[in-house]
Amino acid sequence: MTDPEIVVVGAGAAGLWAAARAARLGRRVLLLEKTPRTGTKVLASGGTRCNLTTTLDDAGAARLFGREGERFLRTAFRALPPLEVRRRFEEWGVPTDEAPLEKVFPRSGRARDVRDALEREAREAGVTIELGAAVEGVERAGAEWVARVAGGRAVRAPRLLLCPGGRSYPRTGTTGDGYRWLRALGLPVVDPVPALVPLTSPAGWVRDLAGIAPQDVEARLYDPDRRLVARRRRPVVFTHHGLSGPGAMDLSGPLARAGTRAWEFTLLLDLLPDVPADALREALLRAHALPGAPRLANALPSPLPRRLFEAVARAAGLGNGDLRANALPREGRHRLVEALKGFPVPVDGTLGFDHAEVTAGGLDLAAVDPGSMRVRGMPGLYVFGELLDQDGPIGGLNFQSAFATAELAARDAAAQ
Repeated sequence: MTDPEIVVVGAGAAGLWAAARAARLGRRVLLLEKTPRTGTKVLASGGTRCNLTTTLDDAGAARLFGREGERFLRTAFRALPPLEVRRRFEEWGVPTDEAPLEKVFPRSGRARDVRDALEREAREAGVTIELGAAVEGVERAGAEWVARVAGGRAVRAPRLLLCPGGRSYPRTGTTGDGYRWLRALGLPVVDPVPALVPLTSPAGWVRDLAGIAPQDVEARLYDPDRRLVARRRRPVVFTHHGLSGPGAMDLSGPLARAGTRAWEFTLLLDLLPDVPADALREALLRAHALPGAPRLANALPSPLPRRLFEAVARAAGLGNGDLRANALPREGRHRLVEALKGFPVPVDGTLGFDHAEVTAGGLDLAAVDPGSMRVRGMPGLYVFGELLDQDGPIGGLNFQSAFATAELAARDAAAQ
């Protein structure tokens, strides 16, 4: 191709979107990807179904990225709200359907359709895509940016868009190269850690619950000083390693950041979040007064799986809970209610980057203009997607962020 006006590094969700948009806006765009295909992580996402955005509106979606993330993403999500993401994919032949927990999937249930639509749009827009083009470093040379590709080739352009991904799912090619490039440029990088990743537990009894998956749980994570770090009401899954499911994985970032101190954090599960503690006590009292009082497990307003109830009873000091409601003393009733509303699960870390859906950490948001994704003080350089220090919970939020930040970067780069 004629010398590119814009070079995009990384052909994932963010890179394909940005490259296509910039080309549609009339620029010559070269997209470099080190692996043999585009969108490898897209193909693996959502159990190969690809939860590509959320049913929330732009403000509600941004809010789930925390205070700093919300402030940074507000402009991007207004520029490209979730409904507009769905409309674009509809235009590209990928209709979507809504699913529980604010999720949006391609109607076909195939992540490949999402990846193919992104790549097809980029190619039809005129983007030149080079696969197997591993960038080894980037630097500024006069008025241009230079991407040094393996083999000694130097690719030059006045505008360079970096979105090579983070470190999650390294088998898809996201090995954290971008952090090294940013540090070499003297930019502030928050150390990356795995996020949206299953939690590990040192307790054997937790592994004995493997396979149990309560669907409505409020998980609360407390730091070593007993301050509430985060809470999330979502399903959890007990596993042979500890806890998985969105309710647990959404809380994984702070644990990963804590490193060897992760075991000092406290994870409590409210197993009956719709039932206030007082209502639970009243239910147990009513059962206590019944002739031929029911067993404790049958006295609850909502039943729990047997093995899970036995674990809760043990946490309350009631053995395996095989008692009649009328045999439960007042203090035991209090302890059982406390355990049901705050079931303690020991945790000591995460399964790491190999099992993480996204990366927490990356380029410090203070170094980036939130209205354009330009890196401050470095004309022509843009950073967006997972390479930024922002990450959201499970539910299509991180794809929404990738697309929205890519949209802003492409618009601004094309306008220069």
